[in-house]
Amino acid sequence: MTVRWSVAAVRQLSGKFRRRSGDVRRCSGNFPARSGGGPATFRRGPTVIPAMSDGGPVVVRRIFRDSNGSCRSQISKLGLLTSRCISSFAMVNGPYATPKQVSEIIELLRSGDSETESKLLSMSVSLSNASVIEILRVLNSEKVSALCFLKYMREIIPEFYKNSDICSLVIDNCGRLDDYETMRQLLNEFNVYQVCLNEKAFGFLPVLISSKALTKKCIWRVVEVLNQVEGSCLVSGVRALIEMFSVLGLYEMAKYVIKKTERKVSYYNILIKEMCRRCDFKGPRDLLVEMRQVGCEPITLTYNYVLGVLCKNGQDADACELLEEMLGRNCHPDAITYEIFIVYSCRVGKFDVAFNFFNQMVKRGLQPRLTTHAAFIKGYFSCYRYEDAYKYVVLSADKYKSSSNMLYSLLASLHDKNNNPVMAKNVLSEMMKIGLRPNVSVYRRVLKHLHTSRQEHMAKCLSSRYSSLSLGSSVEAR
Repeated sequence: MTVRWSVAAVRQLSGKFRRRSGDVRRCSGNFPARSGGGPATFRRGPTVIPAMSDGGPVVVRRIFRDSNGSCRSQISKLGLLTSRCISSFAMVNGPYATPKQVSEIIELLRSGDSETESKLLSMSVSLSNASVIEILRVLNSEKVSALCFLKYMREIIPEFYKNSDICSLVIDNCGRLDDYETMRQLLNEFNVYQVCLNEKAFGFLPVLISSKALTKKCIWRVVEVLNQVEGSCLVSGVRALIEMFSVLGLYEMAKYVIKKTERKVSYYNILIKEMCRRCDFKGPRDLLVEMRQVGCEPITLTYNYVLGVLCKNGQDADACELLEEMLGRNCHPDAITYEIFIVYSCRVGKFDVAFNFFNQMVKRGLQPRLTTHAAFIKGYFSCYRYEDAYKYVVLSADKYKSSSNMLYSLLASLHDKNNNPVMAKNVLSEMMKIGLRPNVSVYRRVLKHLHTSRQEHMAKCLSSRYSSLSLGSSVEAR
């Protein structure tokens, strides 16, 4: 029986059964002879479509050209798409597994049956990323090997490499089973696809935290494996280790990872950032000293983390002292450094101090960020100094043209949130009068509140002006 395939159909199927070149096993088959009676010679094309024979090995259909240049398709081993191939095709296009089917898959993997893979394939279902993650989490918590499931995933979802959560959980599974050789092999494989690991890859380490000595031993083994594989897994893996321990508050372990890998400012910054998030004042200051002792000079970002937590918690005197120390060590502040002090000063109503920092920033040639302008406007509003807020917007909008739309829109939004849609309408009208387009969501909200407060005439005027502005922009664009 001869089976003919159109080129389009073969290409479509080839997309459904993508395989890496090393994964496709070649099998011998009797190819048709030339019409002249001699052995056929073929020029093989790039398309490789794996199929399965009933109970037999993988067979491969190839597109080739004979010496006359005609295209034909050949399925080795009398190739029809047999039951196992159809099952695989269905899994690519089939419905997602139900919660019940996910539970059945987990039970199959728990059983350790030698026929687990074929039984999984016979289920003919697709798995969402969420389902794969759920299955891996169960396997990891129960210390059941995920290698069979990984082989199954390679068959039905070869693109799983794109999901860092899935790849990380697979590595975690190896760690829980103390299988560092398989971990190394998988990391080498993941490097080919530029996989970046996250903290889920090392969930097995905190489980051992009751014994610091054992945890440090396991950390060292993980670091050794990461150093061997290098690539994207090394870079992302070390960061993930430090982030995980920092978030858990296990700073000693995070420092141990840094000690055993590389003393880099970026690694210390991860630790300092988390300490600051927890409002730890002493820890970051001590870490700054430790960094200098080991030859890691803190950078502007490092200081900004510490300055931020100090100002946020009213420790402005300590923050100013640290800023002086920063300047004394020739570490130049950036726009965020000054914004930290400006935000704090505006929040407590010290506008003179805020403008002092603002002027220092401008003298250094630094452009104020939108959030810096917003700090002044919101600060004036919180002190009920609406006229000062308006003056700041007008002066700043004239000086910093790129921020003008945002400044006026923010002012209008604050008036509107203050239950004063009429004042908000006046601000929007003024900015449109000088050719500035309001933020759409602010405009719509103000318009809605004008209608609900029965200011129909004002709403109509605002809508008309906005329409004229939009129409004018459209004509100008043409």
